[in-house]
Amino acid sequence: MLIQVAQLFAVDLGFFAAEGEADLSRDLHEVLSDPLFDAMDISSAELKEMVAQSPSIARALLALYGAYRDAQHSATTLAVQVSEGEAQEGTEPTPQSPSEEVNDFIQASGNYFPDLEEAAERLWQRAALSENSIQDKLILALHEHHGVKVEIVPWSRLPGALRRYDPKKRQLLLSELLPTRSRRFQLAHQWCLLEHGELLDHHAEDPRFFSAASRSLARVSLANYFAGAVLMPYGPFLDAAKRERYDVDVLGRRYRVGFEQVCHRLTTLRRPKAEGIPFHMLRIDVAGNISKRFSGSGIRFARFGGACPRWNVFQAFMTPGMIRVQVGQMPDGRTFFCIARTIQRDSGGYHAPQPVMAVGLG
Repeated sequence: MLIQVAQLFAVDLGFFAAEGEADLSRDLHEVLSDPLFDAMDISSAELKEMVAQSPSIARALLALYGAYRDAQHSATTLAVQVSEGEAQEGTEPTPQSPSEEVNDFIQASGNYFPDLEEAAERLWQRAALSENSIQDKLILALHEHHGVKVEIVPWSRLPGALRRYDPKKRQLLLSELLPTRSRRFQLAHQWCLLEHGELLDHHAEDPRFFSAASRSLARVSLANYFAGAVLMPYGPFLDAAKRERYDVDVLGRRYRVGFEQVCHRLTTLRRPKAEGIPFHMLRIDVAGNISKRFSGSGIRFARFGGACPRWNVFQAFMTPGMIRVQVGQMPDGRTFFCIARTIQRDSGGYHAPQPVMAVGLG
């Protein structure tokens, strides 16, 4: 019901989650599960009573615990840097990690950026793109409009990297190890950085970002958003998703993109009066660290701890490359349909690390 109301009035679901007593109680319950509070006997009734009578204090406690966790992380990181001789003078911890700040920004924005969608649609017209000519036309557009020469080079010219842009030479080098889908993505990403730098800077000035690292990561994430919008144009992709009943594999093959790219694009289909299904998505590594998360479906991800190990996104590591399907019920009674599959990131050849992650969509 809340999802339908949020869609009708164009209100972010986070508004309801932030104000809901049940959500506050769950977050506090998660905090109190920390061994730090083992000696304290706080009942669920007491917790709910405090949230009902003093919601502001409950939020203050969450903020305080978050600061405590960040301080712990900063202290551990600094200790490692000191032991390895990498610490720098004047280094100050940020309120939270850059990735967390960017995740919070994307969640608050509903993972929908109409200005970037419009910019992607203009590029299709300006560069006369077609599905069979995206790579060639983007290379031509970069050269004609920005004087950038694109080269596909042997991997030995880019040791430890898959792309490199030289602003002085106006040269973009892409490794031969990149598959076609990644080459097209990188070309669209570079166009966004060059053509829409001011737009990216405008978003990166959001007060949610407390450090230069966060603002830089936000620019990269938004340029990636733009690249996805170029490779999977909003209108045609939404129509195809509905016709194919959101079959991720079919959509990936049709648009020549990867599993994660399709999943991410499905979460961005939030245009008023032309919306897709509100999906959630997360990406984790084998240790359970969440590197990307967005909840459009209303599902709640643990803010301080890890995700539930019974989730199919963890089980996906047991069957690499296969889609795992799961219907799960949350403690509040809500039921979610989820799929998950492992992905292997583009790497630098046989001797380079072969990172494997799992992506969940529901």
